[in-house]
Amino acid sequence: MVGPLRLMTVHAHPDDESSKGAATCARYVADGHEVMVVTCTGGERGSVLNPAMDRPEVIENMSEIRRAEMARAAELLGVSHRWLGYVDSGLPEGDPKPPLPEGCFAVGDLGEQTQKLVALIREFRPHVLVTYDENGGYPHPDHIRCHQVSVAAFDASGDPDKYPEVGEPWQPLKLYYSHGFSRERILKFHTALEAAGMESPYAEWIKNWSTDRPDPGSRVTTRVQCADYFPVRDEALKAHATQIDPTSRWFAVPMEMQRELWPTEDYELVRSLVDSSTPEDDLFAGLHERVSA
Repeated sequence: MVGPLRLMTVHAHPDDESSKGAATCARYVADGHEVMVVTCTGGERGSVLNPAMDRPEVIENMSEIRRAEMARAAELLGVSHRWLGYVDSGLPEGDPKPPLPEGCFAVGDLGEQTQKLVALIREFRPHVLVTYDENGGYPHPDHIRCHQVSVAAFDASGDPDKYPEVGEPWQPLKLYYSHGFSRERILKFHTALEAAGMESPYAEWIKNWSTDRPDPGSRVTTRVQCADYFPVRDEALKAHATQIDPTSRWFAVPMEMQRELWPTEDYELVRSLVDSSTPEDDLFAGLHERVSA
């Protein structure tokens, strides 16, 4: 009998874990597996995106509030959680964009950051690691750095010559990028909402969809069925009350429509040290036969 498998997901800010792959995590926890979420920064420079939370006392205590939100989301999803311990870089705006703040995550020492994630990998010993693609999912500097750190740590964690001071080597067997916002998915929801006589919040998004780089949907290799856990995902999202407006487009598509039209969360298999053919329907595909109790 194979024992519980272990999944680690690495994110830039608190709330990213709930908007990217949360239902997958909840499903695997329910299936008896172990899931750890690693958050690289505290989200200190995030704007208050929920008007109901836009109050001086919230802004003044953003760091503490976002930590409490993250703790609640982790509890709802049933995952363990660790902070990597870096400061949010913020999202630079303007033309030209200002330099990133001194000491923030995106301009920190990549080797030091990689070592800290390697230490967590060697402690938790995940079989699968999930992070963002080279564009960060979207080009926030912290998301791009999260990608860089995660890939470097995936490569280093099994090497006994790399960071020997932070634990015994452990090599995750599969590396995935999460892909949540394909054009096909958004267009399918948009069309269904309009056909049902409902207002779609996606019209402008589709109109302005960038063709500068390939649609992430074209890279998907793995679709995890997790519609039963969409309600848990939504509750975890709402736990991040400073960031998530419960009246926003996150919740525009009725739950039954989501279940019918797009019942999966989607990933790209980037590296695998086990035999698993694509397309897949399981991040642990190929592992059940290899990993012993």
